[in-house]
Amino acid sequence: MALMPVADALAAILAGAEPLPEEMVALDTAHHRVLARDVAARRTQPPQAMSAMDGYAVRAADASNLKARLKVIGEVAAGRPFERKIGANEAVRIFTGGVIPDGADAVIIQEDTVVDGDHVTITEAAVAGRHIRPAGVDFRAGDVLLAGGSRLTDRDLSLAAGMNYPELAVCRRPKLAVLATGDELVMPGSLPGPGQIVYSNGYALRALARAEGAETVDLGIAADTIAATTAGIRRARDANADILVTTGGASVGDHDLVRPSLEAEGVTMAFWRIAMRPGKPMMHGRLGAMRVIGLPGNPVSSYVCALLFLVPLIRALSGRAAIHHVRQTALLGCDVAANDQREDYLRARLEVRSDGALIATPVSHQDSSLLGNLAAARALVIRPPLAPAAPKSSACEILRLPE
Repeated sequence: MALMPVADALAAILAGAEPLPEEMVALDTAHHRVLARDVAARRTQPPQAMSAMDGYAVRAADASNLKARLKVIGEVAAGRPFERKIGANEAVRIFTGGVIPDGADAVIIQEDTVVDGDHVTITEAAVAGRHIRPAGVDFRAGDVLLAGGSRLTDRDLSLAAGMNYPELAVCRRPKLAVLATGDELVMPGSLPGPGQIVYSNGYALRALARAEGAETVDLGIAADTIAATTAGIRRARDANADILVTTGGASVGDHDLVRPSLEAEGVTMAFWRIAMRPGKPMMHGRLGAMRVIGLPGNPVSSYVCALLFLVPLIRALSGRAAIHHVRQTALLGCDVAANDQREDYLRARLEVRSDGALIATPVSHQDSSLLGNLAAARALVIRPPLAPAAPKSSACEILRLPE
């Protein structure tokens, strides 16, 4: 089978990936959830003209001259409007957030007045509209202020509350199950025996998925047998996982049993090798509604493939309007050799030069087993298939890694 181009593999994974059904959640649990539909304001904010300062509500015509002396006929506090209309040469003491009384069209701040009993003398001329927040200056009933497909920020929650929503319709979180495979794997904190290594992939994968809004299920480590691997696949199905991610066993060796196990369970395979580095032995298929992504066992390959393919899938199922990664342009911090027929993703450090230029320097060792270099990297330098050698300071395309 020919190696599938990266773009075609991503298209296959995203094919038919529709937002999951919506559910109602309280505002306090809606942070970083994805809105299922547009949200329009239920009220006008502010509902009436209100004072932006502490001072006196006046008619500008009465207080346009310095030394104007006005009679104070009442007081307005936030939530306690003044019931009667202001007449000629009258003023009302007002506090921030107080409703502007009928007849008033300006506010004189208290620092620009001199109080004498039940009268106030103006020391700064009034200007119509000054220090007044007009009705609807923030938003009006019916204004669509939050768009469906957006991931809710902390500020969005405050806005939704102001729009008078105690809860919001959001898309259900995708449930992602992670199954590791390999006799050589032991859990962190264990004492590895001869030929064994400490399992690390799942921790990055689950953290990456949770950061994108997914729920995660850890299915543990399956031994290198068809029975153990198929048992793990069944546990994912029984957990109603939307996505099953396997790590390891995705290549073509005698002990790489993930593909035959998936096929034995009825998974329809879409592809199983990609024209990229790292991550060539990656596979994808479907088992009913559950999407399956088989990642390579090497930790760098596993992570890079998850970033490129799993993250957009989670975003699509979550209902996000924007699902694709945003690429940037930087300058190479060193010479880079010509590329072969596979698309290359070089782990790189980032720095900002004194002139503001963004410099991406690939780490010296790109081996897909090196966790230290992966942790030190801040971006991937993307090298197209058959790209010629590129000298230091030439332009390159990068994808930033999550912070």
